[in-house]
Amino acid sequence: MQFGSARPAWRKSPLPEGKGWVSDFISLVKPFPDSNPLAGLLCRFPASNLESSPQHRELREGTVNIRKFNMKSTFLLPLGSIFVFSLLVEGRIVRDDEANFAECNKFFYEETPPEGLAEPFHVKICQKYNGKERFATLYSIREKIPVYSAFRYGVSGESREQGWMIEPQIDDPNSNFGEMMNEADAVNSVNNLGSKQALSTDYLDSDYQEGQLYLSSLNSDDFQVATYTLTNAAPMTQSFRERWYMNVKSLMDLALAPYCGNRDNLYVIAGAVPSDQRVKDKVSVPDFVWLAACCAAPGGWAMGFIKRMRDGDIIEDVMVKDLEKLLPSGTQLFQNNCGEAEQDTEKMKKILEMVNRVQDEERMVQAKSSSSQLSSTRNKRSAPSLPEEANESSLLRTISSIVATPFIKLIQLIYYLVVGILKNALYCLWYTTKQFMGILEDGVERMCLATVSYFMAIGEELVSIPWKVVQVIVKIIRALLRILCCLLKTICRVLSIPIRVLVDIVSFPMYTVCAIPTVLKDIAMGLGGIFYLLLDTAFGTIGSLFNVFFRVFKRIGFYNSGEL
Repeated sequence: MQFGSARPAWRKSPLPEGKGWVSDFISLVKPFPDSNPLAGLLCRFPASNLESSPQHRELREGTVNIRKFNMKSTFLLPLGSIFVFSLLVEGRIVRDDEANFAECNKFFYEETPPEGLAEPFHVKICQKYNGKERFATLYSIREKIPVYSAFRYGVSGESREQGWMIEPQIDDPNSNFGEMMNEADAVNSVNNLGSKQALSTDYLDSDYQEGQLYLSSLNSDDFQVATYTLTNAAPMTQSFRERWYMNVKSLMDLALAPYCGNRDNLYVIAGAVPSDQRVKDKVSVPDFVWLAACCAAPGGWAMGFIKRMRDGDIIEDVMVKDLEKLLPSGTQLFQNNCGEAEQDTEKMKKILEMVNRVQDEERMVQAKSSSSQLSSTRNKRSAPSLPEEANESSLLRTISSIVATPFIKLIQLIYYLVVGILKNALYCLWYTTKQFMGILEDGVERMCLATVSYFMAIGEELVSIPWKVVQVIVKIIRALLRILCCLLKTICRVLSIPIRVLVDIVSFPMYTVCAIPTVLKDIAMGLGGIFYLLLDTAFGTIGSLFNVFFRVFKRIGFYNSGEL
């Protein structure tokens, strides 16, 4: 598998044979896919056998003015390319009022993005493809590179390079384009293009290429298209990009994914730390790129990797905590450190063994690369200069091709112009139909939702009216009773003191008059008692005296003599 090729792989292969005006048109556009993304998207269609024609070879050798042809193809096919890509790829800027990355939170462990990395000059992007979320990106509009891209492991496939795309809403928040689009199509439709994000033109005539953080090779089939956005790319040299792609692919397939259950629980974050160096004073070159993986399956684990931009450096394995120390202060890549207390150390040992194999593989590739570069340098120095070969037959073929070329190109130009006009007419019709159907569908859907919501609200209100009326009546009755009780209590408290005083005043004479007979009775009874006591005392005293005298006389003898 090839990594890091600066030109799409399908440029180097001959066009397949085929028939039809569509394939004929593609055969001309295909050598210049950078002029329009539609050519790269439709390159799988059969193309006519123009590979062997001298005109086609002349086009490929650069004798035709490529810039002029690019302007023509860009002028002919903007609407068609926008239509095709709008059906497939969508990258949505997450609003400030949405939680984290909105529907793309599922690409983070426990649906929680890393802490400590977000800054005011960062934007959150939910990358989608074919109506489904693919990965999440935190993009720096100051450095014009991604801070990180978060994804979950999928099914790997063969890497196929596509045309690079941009996110129009980063540069133009008021743009009507809500999805990714090709840079060529955005030139005349997006305001301030390139002011806040990198463009493919920023990499031209430099030593750097667009390097993906989330590799397209980690996906299969056409899902790879979503990764070819410049918001997922950072500047890398060709050799570094080749080894970075090789490292990530090998680590995912050999070391990480096989030791994480069914692989759906493998959460991966790939990021870049900017340096002071910039490409054309616009795009920051990373100081190093990093990778962090968290396995959320039972007996999970967490591991980090660092690869510095120096050519001789091998990818390093580090603990996630050590990786977080190299990032801004307070960074936490995974919530709760990816369940640190329940991590399986035995699995981590096996993973480290596979990581060592990947590192040894990189050392071997690096050694072979250095040796091949040395041998090629020696061959260049020792190779003799070849003599120029010219013969009569080649001269005749050259003259005939020079004479026939203008007429052939004129016919081809007329043919391709007619084909382009027809195709653009069809594309315009398709695009208009799509927009009309979309507007109609959106209007009908909103009307239905509004109607349903209206009737539901009315129904809820109607159902709640009786209960609310009963509640109001009960509250009114309770309030009236409370008012009445308070009024009575107030009246009683106001009138209680005078009534008691009047009652006491009125009852005083009655109590006094009624008490006189009782008092007189008591006095009479007291006086009678005293008189009775006096009489009783007198009679008792006299009786006692008589009794004493009687006894004395008896003692003396009056009793015996009978004088008494």
